[in-house]
This record gives sequence, C-alpha cells and structure tokens, in this order.
Amino acid sequence: MTEMHMAPRLQGIRYVPRWLGGVGCYIVFGLGGLLSSITLLPVLRFWPGTRQQRIRRVRAVVSGMFRFFVSMLTWAGVLKLYPNNAAKLNQATGQVIVANHPTLIDVVVLISLMPNVGCIVKQGLWRNPFMRGVLASAGYIPNRGAELLLQDCQQVLDTGTNLIIFPEGTRTLKGSIINPFARGAANIALRTHTDITPVVLRTNAIGLTKQQAWYQIPRQTIGMRVEVGTKFAHIGYDADNQGQAKMARTLTRDLEHYYIQQLDKNL
Repeated sequence: MTEMHMAPRLQGIRYVPRWLGGVGCYIVFGLGGLLSSITLLPVLRFWPGTRQQRIRRVRAVVSGMFRFFVSMLTWAGVLKLYPNNAAKLNQATGQVIVANHPTLIDVVVLISLMPNVGCIVKQGLWRNPFMRGVLASAGYIPNRGAELLLQDCQQVLDTGTNLIIFPEGTRTLKGSIINPFARGAANIALRTHTDITPVVLRTNAIGLTKQQAWYQIPRQTIGMRVEVGTKFAHIGYDADNQGQAKMARTLTRDLEHYYIQQLDKNL
C-alpha cells in the first residue's frame, strides 16, 4: 500500500499560486460543464443507439471529464490521489457503492474512477445551469421522494450500472470521523436486492470541508487514498426475515461501525 506523504502548509506569497491554480480549476470545471452540456453531450445523447447505449456513452465521457478535473487539481497542488485498489470499481456492475464524504470533490473522484456509474443528485443541482445538462444527459437520479427514488434506483441497477450513495448525506463535520449514517443506502440495497461495496476515502489533511467555501483552497495538499472494501451481501440481511425496517437499521449500524473502524486506523 502506497504511503501518503504529508505536504507542507503554504504561507504568505507561496500560497498565491496555489489559490490561483485551485480557483482556476473550478472555473474551468464550471465552464466545461456548461459548454459540454450545449455541445458535446447533446450530440452523444442523440447519437444512434438505444437509450441505455446513449446514456452509457455520456457517462463514459463525464468520467473522462472528471479524470481531467482531478488531474488539474493534482497539477495545482490541491489534491494527490492514491487509488489503492480502484480497479475493483472499474470492474463493478450493478452494485451500490457506499462512501464516506470528507471533501467537496468526493463524487468527482469516484466518478473519475468509474465509467459506468450513476448517482442520486439533490434537486437544487438540477437548477444549476452549469450542471443541469450534464446530469440529464448522464441519466443521474433526482432526489424526488422515496417511492419514485426507489423506482429510479431499481431501473439504474437493473441495467448493470453502479450507484454511488453517501450515507452521511453531507460532508463530514470537521473534527468527526463520520456523520451519523442515514438508512437510505441500506433501504435501497435491501429493497433492490443489491450488494453494497464500501469505499473508504481517507485524507491526511483538512480541506474542502462543509465549513469551507469552494474558493477557500487548502494551503496543504490533500492526500486522498481510495480503499475498496469487501462487499456487504444483501442476502445476509434480508434472509433473516425480521422485517425490512429492522434489517435496514442493522445494515446501517454495521456500515457505520465498519467506517469508524477503518478510519480510526493510522495508515
């Protein structure tokens, strides 16, 4: 396992290039999303093929765009990625991918490693002109109520597409290992009869947290290790026949315990 190195904390004038580079990355990312949503993505969306073939093409392009963004952040010194066993993510099909949520760019990192993945997106982002076209073209799922959301998730998983869910719901509060997990991921996995693959995002510096604005570029490079764990098989929870609500609580508790145990290790 590659060791993550602690980068120096930039002070004074040395921080200016880092700030300019980091803010520049976000500007390029936003403009790229806007331009691609009115040029490249509509072409891919309406290119001949089935609906699923078109969506898969768009998702592969979005994954490539996110890889480019991660590369820009690396060049700017904002992020250093350590994909420990990320090949498992590239090979996954029809699984619920659960991850902790330490930074603003977690979903970007995960999608950059997975060409065939969808995610649940809060309604507010669908009104964002920089992202709306990308989200619609890639077939991402709007968070529009429990039953409709479950139907959308079932349809996505049935096509062999993976689904990213952050059980914390929002970025981890500074000073906490994780936020308390909501039961949404467990409910979706159990009701769609889907296994859960846990991904631990381990960082060695504080930055891009919930308490910070996007333009507050970290003075210290964030080392992020992506660790793919062993599956949580849904059959181990729904075979007990003790009721879905109880099994969802049990699965959520087990996931929380797993993440606390993993993140408490000094690796």
